[in-house]
Amino acid sequence: MHGTEAPSPWVSRWSHLVPDAGSVLDVACGAGRHLRWFAGRGHAVTGVDRDPAAVAATAGVGRVIQADIENGPWPFAGERFDAVVVTNYLWRALLPVIVDSVADGGVLIYETFASGNESVGKPSRPDFLLQPGELLQACAGLHVVAYEDGFCDHPERFVQRIAAVRKRPGTPTLPPRHLLV
Repeated sequence: MHGTEAPSPWVSRWSHLVPDAGSVLDVACGAGRHLRWFAGRGHAVTGVDRDPAAVAATAGVGRVIQADIENGPWPFAGERFDAVVVTNYLWRALLPVIVDSVADGGVLIYETFASGNESVGKPSRPDFLLQPGELLQACAGLHVVAYEDGFCDHPERFVQRIAAVRKRPGTPTLPPRHLLV
């Protein structure tokens, strides 16, 4: 089941950007690998997935909601989180909602399949593959700390990934530099 493997190296690399004890939303959380990662670091975690088995697998890890976010309402209307994490998931209509769910001073950590993946496996439909620069465009209102668009060979896949911070009101145009690890 998706979500039982180790945390994404991209997510673990940038998790230090999440404010201490901050709230974390994992979109399309699967069996909760990132929920467990952040809960183990003292964060209040929330997840959403449409698969009842995935939601059941996360029992006791935090607040997890079963919802079809592609065909139903966004279950977190009006809520903002200190971190929003998305891996291996793309529904373009939700990109603005996901970005808007990042609280002031919070971070978006996003990693999913990109154009070119059709040459090495699934997903292969353009609906599920980011186009060049698409995550950068979606995060235009955030301060991009890191961005990658390219090929990974273990397992073979094309990905785009971003770590981007929302500045706090009343702070300088750019947030302070973050520790790169």
